[in-house]
Amino acid sequence: MSSTGDGGPPPDGDVVNPAAEPPLAGQDRPSSARVYDYLLGGKDNFAADRSAADKIEETFPAIRIGAQENRRFLLRGVRYLAAEAGIRQFLDIGTGIPTSPNVHEVAQSTTPDARIVYVDNDPVVLVHARALMVSGPKGNVGYLDADIRDPEAIVGSDLVREILDFGEPIALILSAVLHFIPDEERPEGIVKTFVGALPPGSFVLASHVTPEHEPRLRWASVGYRDDGVRTRARTAAEFERLVFSGNGLELVPPGIVLVSQWRRDPEDPPAPTPAEVSAYGGLGRLPG
Repeated sequence: MSSTGDGGPPPDGDVVNPAAEPPLAGQDRPSSARVYDYLLGGKDNFAADRSAADKIEETFPAIRIGAQENRRFLLRGVRYLAAEAGIRQFLDIGTGIPTSPNVHEVAQSTTPDARIVYVDNDPVVLVHARALMVSGPKGNVGYLDADIRDPEAIVGSDLVREILDFGEPIALILSAVLHFIPDEERPEGIVKTFVGALPPGSFVLASHVTPEHEPRLRWASVGYRDDGVRTRARTAAEFERLVFSGNGLELVPPGIVLVSQWRRDPEDPPAPTPAEVSAYGGLGRLPG
């Protein structure tokens, strides 16, 4: 279990949301987290999730490739933040089903005292997170049951404030989550609230599905909507404005690129085509 930075254990080990142990509801409707788990080859999903994923795959056969490339982008970004940017705190919004290596494992492999809060509103995610996402002895990991659409509740929660020090830089992670926020739900206000709570020197690591290289993605989103999940693919310019320039963030090289192109590791397999990836990623720093 986790411990505080001075080696003393917290009252209950890894910290969980005090509202705790939600029932495993919603199995008859697809969840974005469980669909993503299925696309990554995971087993923590239900028939509704598999059906939704299969419908998307019929229209966009490369969806699994895109999901895998997004996951590699996330891990490369976390590794850069911990090993090169000196970040010791992470707030991961829309965590998804645990898939090893997880964010805290990558961060703590180079920064053992790193602290991470995972946030998701899917009860299946939280059950698995509590069981599988265990911090190293010098760091701390917490789990919060909350929705990205309520950023004030997240950044103001006792759990987040207990684990993360808002007097030091924090890395906010918005990996493959913003395309589930349609324009009418004001995603720009959501992102602005999150970034506005971050201290100077913080970073935002984000990725987003785009229709620019594969027009069939628009039809895939229609199939998703038929199952009750709304999505909004965005262009590179829309993504950049939504997350980065619209919030005064300075892009870290190479800027906004396909997730497969962002600081790709030599040991990664050959990069897929842009149409197969169909997702942009970027990392921005809050000046100060």
